[in-house]
Amino acid sequence: MTEEQLAGPFSRALARPVRAMSRMLSPATPNATTVEPVAAGSSIVDCALYVDGVRQPGEWHYAAALTAARKHRHAFVWVGLKEPGAREMAAIAETFQLHELAVEDAVTSSQRPKVERYNDMTFMTMRTARYVEHDELTENSEVVETGDVLMFIGEHFIITVRHGDACRLTPVRADLERRREVLAGGPWAVAYAVADTIVDVMVEVVAAIEEDVAIIEDQVFSPARGGKGKDTDRIQRVYQLKRELMEFKRAVLPLQRPLGGLVSGQLAEVPEEIRRYFRDVNDHLVRTVEQVLYLDDVINSVLQARLAQVSVDQNNDMRKIAAWAGIAAVWTSVAGVYGMNFDFMPETKWVFGYPGVMTLMVVASALLYRAFRRSGWL
Repeated sequence: MTEEQLAGPFSRALARPVRAMSRMLSPATPNATTVEPVAAGSSIVDCALYVDGVRQPGEWHYAAALTAARKHRHAFVWVGLKEPGAREMAAIAETFQLHELAVEDAVTSSQRPKVERYNDMTFMTMRTARYVEHDELTENSEVVETGDVLMFIGEHFIITVRHGDACRLTPVRADLERRREVLAGGPWAVAYAVADTIVDVMVEVVAAIEEDVAIIEDQVFSPARGGKGKDTDRIQRVYQLKRELMEFKRAVLPLQRPLGGLVSGQLAEVPEEIRRYFRDVNDHLVRTVEQVLYLDDVINSVLQARLAQVSVDQNNDMRKIAAWAGIAAVWTSVAGVYGMNFDFMPETKWVFGYPGVMTLMVVASALLYRAFRRSGWL
């Protein structure tokens, strides 16, 4: 048998498994059932299939992408949603077999941070926050804007649901697609990247709030006063910053428990390498929590100090009013006595009676004024 005759059957036998593997891994020749563009008005921001950390070409429908991902061990689907409606979320839940309780939470916003396990799927919610730039802090300034990010994490898929614009995930996807070695870690690698971005933004927020607290502190203890109305505005600004910090605090503090659970290994599904990444995120969160608690104490101290200043100012005003009232009482009492018009009163028939009484009242007022000045009442 010649060499060419041997090569023919061998090449044909080798080509069959190669073609089968190519059909499994590559959507290079998609048909109408595997690739479907996102419908207009849909809440789906992006849907992609990843194999070994590499995004596969084409616009994938989530059902077709999930079917393709299940054919490969190291493939998964990432579906990004922005404020989905109940009907569309129900269709996605049916395809990915999501638990109804988690789906209900995904449709509504303002969820408390948590990690819950439903059969072979993990549901994770996080509060997001961003700093709102402003020229000057007023009693109506919005300092912190909050939102929600919810994640459904399965073996071959991750679904991210975003409420609000406090933390956008498009840059996260773009960054991960450049870091293929991390993206190859699967859905939990995406969950780490999302959590890392959310916490990093929180670090920026707390740094910006710290600057606002410093400005408020300088204004409160500034020696220059702009009148009583200005002092009232300062107190209102402190209260407004306090309210905004409390909103941020509600987003940061509850996040400690779910992240701590991921770091401690409560979920065996999280790969050990990804758990190390989560540990770094948790460290950043701990520092942020410490800063938030510190700023909360500072604002409370500033507020108490300002209220004490207002109380002292009011006491000083009352002492001044009382001092002037005492001086006026001299004139009132003398005028009241001589206003009774009795026939027999001292010095009523004297030529210098009126000037004498006036001189007496002026001298008494001057002595009282001097006494009040020396005691600090005036």
